[in-house]
Amino acid sequence: MLDDAKRRARAVAFLFPAALARLGLLDREKGEEAFDLAVPVMVTGGMRTLLRVADFFMVGQAMGSTAVAALELGFQYFFVPFGISLGLTSGTISVVSRFEGADEHEKANFAIKQSLWIALLLAVPITAATWVYADGMIALLTDDPRTIELGALYLRIIMLSVTFRFWSMIAARALAGVGDTRTPMYIRLLTLPTNIGLNAVLIFGLGPFPTLGVAGAAWGTAIANTLAAVLFTGVLLSGRFSVRLPLGGKQWDWSIATEIVRVGLPLAGTRLARTFGRFPFLVVLTTLGTPVVAAYAIGRRVMLLALMPAWGYSTASSTLVGQSIGAGNDEEADAYGWQTLRIALITQLLIAVVLVAAARPLAVAFGTEHVDLTVTFIRVFGLGVAGFSVSRTMRGGLRGAGDTRWPFYGTIVGSYLFKLPIAFLAVAPGVTLFSVGPWTLAPGLGLGLTAVYVSIVGDMYVRAAVNVFRFWTGEWKRIARESDVGAGTGAD
Repeated sequence: MLDDAKRRARAVAFLFPAALARLGLLDREKGEEAFDLAVPVMVTGGMRTLLRVADFFMVGQAMGSTAVAALELGFQYFFVPFGISLGLTSGTISVVSRFEGADEHEKANFAIKQSLWIALLLAVPITAATWVYADGMIALLTDDPRTIELGALYLRIIMLSVTFRFWSMIAARALAGVGDTRTPMYIRLLTLPTNIGLNAVLIFGLGPFPTLGVAGAAWGTAIANTLAAVLFTGVLLSGRFSVRLPLGGKQWDWSIATEIVRVGLPLAGTRLARTFGRFPFLVVLTTLGTPVVAAYAIGRRVMLLALMPAWGYSTASSTLVGQSIGAGNDEEADAYGWQTLRIALITQLLIAVVLVAAARPLAVAFGTEHVDLTVTFIRVFGLGVAGFSVSRTMRGGLRGAGDTRWPFYGTIVGSYLFKLPIAFLAVAPGVTLFSVGPWTLAPGLGLGLTAVYVSIVGDMYVRAAVNVFRFWTGEWKRIARESDVGAGTGAD
């Protein structure tokens, strides 16, 4: 009965790429392969986004806008190790998929162990440093005492689970590298609802549990991250899947470690550049008032529901491009990249239209006192969905081939040469944003929220332009062959 239900659900889902193929928008075979790999990651990403939306919704209902702003500021620091782990796991999926395409299965397994050791070397010091300096870190972004107190509390607790989060992401990307995106989805289908339930119980103090507010949101997430890591460990130790975690034998291989870092470092830099770019951007928002920070946080979380399918299609593009490169078929890799982009763009635009249309009831549901401002932020993010889709999906294709520098360049240009300079113009004239010794930065022209909106949308399209141009040049094929890690000998 259950298998029949799964088959029917799958048949209904695949009507989407089939319909696009009939309209001449998609190659059916390649589109369905990308869709098949992407859907489980989309489900996982969608649930993770719902978790973040639920966090902000529940904290907003329980404690108001100040707590929402504190959650937003604290969570930005969680993006720092998150960005590092994304780079590391990008190296993992690139190396594993190329070894798999070249039928070097034992090396694919060893790459997982190698990634785990690198993760431990990075995560433990980050956790320790955050525990000591959390208050000062939040104080860099705001001078509101209550926001600092709540943000630091959230940050200390959630960072306790950084090591477990690193490992879960490595395991999920390793499985995706061999074409298994369903197992991570099943694990997340268990842990993410658990996370939401724990957060509700601990935020509101349901049943015998105390009312913990912001701390409850952090503890629920930390516990769920630990549970996910335990389950992924069981999967990779079981020997029942396409890849496994070999505990014994050799523990370090410089050539594989170097390739993981080579691929992952620019993508870690990409994510960290975006993350660090958010800090001065949030400083701009705080000069415009706590309600602006809260409206931005809610609007961004709502529109992530449209943006999150890019995770699935980016992973699908990495896997399909990487495996084709490993098998020596460059032309097939190129075709997979473009076809995945087509279905990704259509999927995300359809979701964005629905969310933009429902912006007002969504804003009201969060209980915000500033409905109009929140609605505007949702709609502004909606204007950037196409750019985000192109940027993320093309980045996935480049990552599969091990060509990860250009997405980093795109982030630098988008965040630091466009987004921040434009956003700085929002600040009132004469207001100092930063001060170091005799040097002060007071760049504002008083353009207010108009400058903020332009900076958000423009950044997404700048990054999209850089990534699509790089994929179009085909230089990533040369990069993959020169790496000599799971790269076939196909012609251009």
